[in-house]
Amino acid sequence: MKVSILEQSVSVEGKPQSVTIKDSINLAKKAEKLGYKRFWVSEHHNHPTIIGTAPEILMAAIACNTSTIRIGSAGIMLPHYSPLKVAEQFRVLEAIAPNRIDLGLGRAPGSDGRTALALNPNSRNDSEHFPSNVRDLMAWVSNNKLIEGHPFRNLVAQPISNTSPEIWMLGTSNYGAQLAAYLGIPYCFAHFITDGRGVKEALNIYRSEFRPSKQYQKPIVNVCLWALTANTNEEAKYLFSSRAAWKIGRNYGQLGPITDPDNALNIINENNWIEQFESMYQNSIVGDAKITKDKILKLVNDNKIDEIAILTWCHDEKSRMKSYEIFADTFSLSSEKELEKTSI
Repeated sequence: MKVSILEQSVSVEGKPQSVTIKDSINLAKKAEKLGYKRFWVSEHHNHPTIIGTAPEILMAAIACNTSTIRIGSAGIMLPHYSPLKVAEQFRVLEAIAPNRIDLGLGRAPGSDGRTALALNPNSRNDSEHFPSNVRDLMAWVSNNKLIEGHPFRNLVAQPISNTSPEIWMLGTSNYGAQLAAYLGIPYCFAHFITDGRGVKEALNIYRSEFRPSKQYQKPIVNVCLWALTANTNEEAKYLFSSRAAWKIGRNYGQLGPITDPDNALNIINENNWIEQFESMYQNSIVGDAKITKDKILKLVNDNKIDEIAILTWCHDEKSRMKSYEIFADTFSLSSEKELEKTSI
């Protein structure tokens, strides 16, 4: 099983947002040293908590600060953009980091309706044409011709090179699973968005309807999950309170930077959210190395998952780094990385 990281560039109380972006780059450098397979960055807009708005730019910065880890978008929300422009951006990224670029695509807005309209006045129409736009993007980004009779068939996305980004479909519904299967490309289910709801059905559809393509003869499944580990269960639960308070507050229309655990626990107590917090903790992948590993492996084995991507929030950046260090050690990522080197 391959293990990767999803980074959302989460805003933290008391920290300038510019530092948060730099933390994302530093985490990518750390992830490479620890042996993680991929480092994916998300796209959100007009969001007071998740401030990663331009994955293609952040990916370029990460590419210039790393040398081996794969770098990807999770994802590019295609209805906001022209497929040709996205193809050009990722052709440039491929030139910067050959054979290390992943182009993850999504249909969701990653924003509210008004923001989606501000990004692209035709976003609703483009969303309805998502499959054909993905088809065109796949051709352009791979330096292939568009379908016969297409008005843009002779346009070329440059720069041209001998390598191309790896294209993934991202989603939380059967729609994305069906489209990934039809196109014959890898599929990633966003477990952290649905708390696992729908994962089994989506993966079954993807596998059963998969049509082998030139690049992929069989389906490839990645599941992105939210997980946090620490030296003890007590410490992990304490750190988790920052996300829990944010998540419960979001249900009441409260959004903003995540707060420190002490303040988060005060908020939980003052609002009588203790029962919700305890339930959320029990149903999350949070705890010491053994607890979290057992929960992850159960999810992987139950759903026959090929890869996972771990998303972790912490108010304290050192604690977040430590969580990823423990996961890397738990899944022996460094030793696997060394094995890959010796086999080349």
